[in-house]
Amino acid sequence: MPDPLDIRIYYEDTDCGGVVYYGKYLSYLERARTEFLEQRGVILTTLMQEGLQFVVVHVDIRYHSPARYADIISIYSEVQEVSFASIVFKHRIIKKDSNVLVSVSRVKLACVGKDLKPERLDSKLIARLNAQ
Repeated sequence: MPDPLDIRIYYEDTDCGGVVYYGKYLSYLERARTEFLEQRGVILTTLMQEGLQFVVVHVDIRYHSPARYADIISIYSEVQEVSFASIVFKHRIIKKDSNVLVSVSRVKLACVGKDLKPERLDSKLIARLNAQ
């Protein structure tokens, strides 16, 4: 299993109830995907220079328990599915100190060109995505 991304929860991440604001998880997942891709040699700036980018087209998050200020969460990311122009990531977030499950999510990304029309993923990119 790939290395998780650890994130410390700051006060700015929390809502008036003292827990991580639900929308903040989208930023955490974005960071985790970027790290996942870069660990496999997929550099987003290079793709952008080639005229390709990934856009989020669907997100499904199931929250299991709250994360709070000063917690450290670990985000485990994996590629669940790859098609000709899309990738589905599965992310699992746990509290690092207690292994309590915080959330599980699926995020679908489409590969698009500068015109935002779908672009085929090349075989080298697919091989890097599938490298666990």
